[in-house]
Amino acid sequence: MITSSDKRPPAYQLPTIGGGVVAGTTNPGAFANPRKLAPAARGALTYSSPDTPGMPAPSDKTAWDFLPDGWQSWEGQRDHRQAAGSMSISFGQSDGSTRTVVYPQNFAAVTQLEFARLGVITPQMQRVAEREPHLTATQVREEVAAGRMVIPANKVHLGYQLDPMAIGRASATKINANMGASPISSGTAEEVEKLLWAEKWGADTVMDLSTGGNLDECREAIIRASRLPIGTVPIYAMIIGRKLEDLSIEVILESLRHQAKQGVDYFTIHAGVLREHLELVKERLIGIVSRGGSLLAKWMLIHRKQNPMYEHWEAICAVLREFDVTFSIGDGLRPGGLADATDRAQLAELCTLGELTERAWRQGVQVMIEGPGHVPFDQIEYNMKLERQLCHGAPFYVLGPLVTDIFPGYDHITSCIGATAAAYHGAAMLCYVTPKEHLGLPKKDDVKQGCIAYKIAAHAADVALGIPGARQRDDELTKARAALNWQKHFELAFDPDTARAYHDEDLDVDTDFCAMCGHDWCSVRISKEIQEFASGKAAGFAADAPKITAALTIAQQEILRQRGVLSPAEVHRLASKVKSKVGADRGKAACHSDQADVDKAKAIQQGA
Repeated sequence: MITSSDKRPPAYQLPTIGGGVVAGTTNPGAFANPRKLAPAARGALTYSSPDTPGMPAPSDKTAWDFLPDGWQSWEGQRDHRQAAGSMSISFGQSDGSTRTVVYPQNFAAVTQLEFARLGVITPQMQRVAEREPHLTATQVREEVAAGRMVIPANKVHLGYQLDPMAIGRASATKINANMGASPISSGTAEEVEKLLWAEKWGADTVMDLSTGGNLDECREAIIRASRLPIGTVPIYAMIIGRKLEDLSIEVILESLRHQAKQGVDYFTIHAGVLREHLELVKERLIGIVSRGGSLLAKWMLIHRKQNPMYEHWEAICAVLREFDVTFSIGDGLRPGGLADATDRAQLAELCTLGELTERAWRQGVQVMIEGPGHVPFDQIEYNMKLERQLCHGAPFYVLGPLVTDIFPGYDHITSCIGATAAAYHGAAMLCYVTPKEHLGLPKKDDVKQGCIAYKIAAHAADVALGIPGARQRDDELTKARAALNWQKHFELAFDPDTARAYHDEDLDVDTDFCAMCGHDWCSVRISKEIQEFASGKAAGFAADAPKITAALTIAQQEILRQRGVLSPAEVHRLASKVKSKVGADRGKAACHSDQADVDKAKAIQQGA
């Protein structure tokens, strides 16, 4: 029998359990959180779990080690001769030390990374510090300069409604929501509505992954309506209206510039999929599951040439630098099932992503790295800490990961379990997965369910990491619960409407007990009566006398009406409706690629 551990690279070693120390069980101080801003490589301000024995060590390099030609930088005082045509600047750091930077005289900073290298605190960095109260603006600048934090803020989008935010392991864990029209579903108005809905339910960034409809119109509308950073996968637009084999570096650069001018804040570019990696995919169960990765793999096989995005990386960097677009370097060989996780193809690509990170930093462009989608729970820490080493601490942005493959329809749950572990072990942003993952395009309620699942994952990791202030609201809600102060309880809940609706479904009176236990069996009520410790004694949380609450709102009534979301009968009715639409009630659906009637298949996909 082959287990997941058989596929781990040789460097991976499981911690000993028999007779060994397991964190949190035999260590008497194991629960003495909160953790501090732990010094890691070269003074990094980074939150992460303690390393299990055998984990890859942090890189001893940062973005400071990958400066453009003609630049120098050092910490502390030292005598130096300034070359003709260069300038120098020295500035203080948060630890009291001084950094000096020498740079070309005619240089003008454009990106957040470049401003940070010159010691400048930009308005965007100041705004990040306001939103991340545990960090000072100086610390934000230092994290950006080191490459451990990015501020995705296209100069064009800053002219609209963008509210700058940061992604990095010194900041709170962020979540991304995916959306976008497809050839058979949705359109611009619906996608803008989903954007606003995702923002309401806590998304920190949004990716427009549209592959159908009017891509330009949809992208433009989303950017103008969004206070959140917007990301795209530009290769989708590059192949609309042309054959894949006609993709050229001229088309690539033109498309990137067009989207950058529209205001896109970060691009997923699958430049790490190399021609020599394709041989490593042959033994996979499911091959290449990344759309961008598969398109570029096919291009390389057709042309028998190297990935053009890898070959022309510096030219791509020049476009991104001009508008301060952040790289989200894509993982085109990410595993699409547990059986393919942490294999040679995935790790070979990750090594290339490290190289591309260094090359982008030399061009002054901000970088984050995209990570795997399906990973057994016991391999998550290794994946997070290998990226930390190979990519020198650049923020890691992961899809899930999903920790099991057999729950389609519930993958927002299977993935947020992995996402919690990923964030605890070092991931900086989590790409949400909705209940529709692997099945179809998410609808409005799927977006809500995905966002909430991932807010839970991100928040749970931040609490475990001891990020200052992360647990404050949890403790406040506990005080309200202890005092049986229902109104305060609901106000502090992430989704007050649902909490109130579920409570009032059984008991529309705010009593000193709940319907789950009843009066005589309510442990919280009994605890309040025990004089020795008097639960519910926190000042300001005492509840009023029992009272009948206001009638449920329309939204709360709808929540109760849809409990369970879809009945079995409704699921079957919808399935029959779809089968009828595509002709599958009379056999195989006409939109299958192996169907003889190609014209009919295309017409169905285009909504004809």
